[in-house]
Amino acid sequence: MAQKSKDPGEPKRLNRAVGLNDALKGVLDSALKKRGFATRDLITHWATMAPKPYDQVAVPAELKWPRGAGHEGATLYLRCKPGHALGLAHEGARVAAAVNRYFGYFLVREVRLSAEPFTEGSAAKPKDRPRSPEASRQAGAAVAEVGDPGLRTALKALGEQVLARRAR
Repeated sequence: MAQKSKDPGEPKRLNRAVGLNDALKGVLDSALKKRGFATRDLITHWATMAPKPYDQVAVPAELKWPRGAGHEGATLYLRCKPGHALGLAHEGARVAAAVNRYFGYFLVREVRLSAEPFTEGSAAKPKDRPRSPEASRQAGAAVAEVGDPGLRTALKALGEQVLARRAR
């Protein structure tokens, strides 16, 4: 019996709803492997494994493995908030021990500071554009029939932002 050959570039269809985590897994994993992370665990569980206060003021940036050295442990580069770099430099061994304890094996040999600046979130907060009275009137008319006042207010604000962006 002849088997149909599928185009290798065609994505696999799951015929069900999938979470964002599953949908982006392939994209994120390849990007993280370029930074030395074999899995996403170090980044996603950082708040759990890092000692206080470094769980809030630092984030993993890169994991560099020594060349040809086998399993001697990697160097973990962290980005941290300004003002915490000196403390993190002195507490690097404690952070490495906490990461190794979380994973249950010798993963991190040392911790260094990354040259990349620390960012609070992955996406910058959108700046509020000045709203014109015309955009406000149009957005208010579009959502006038919405019954829930909280939803109406949110939809009006969204409409004003969209109309302000179109006006540019």
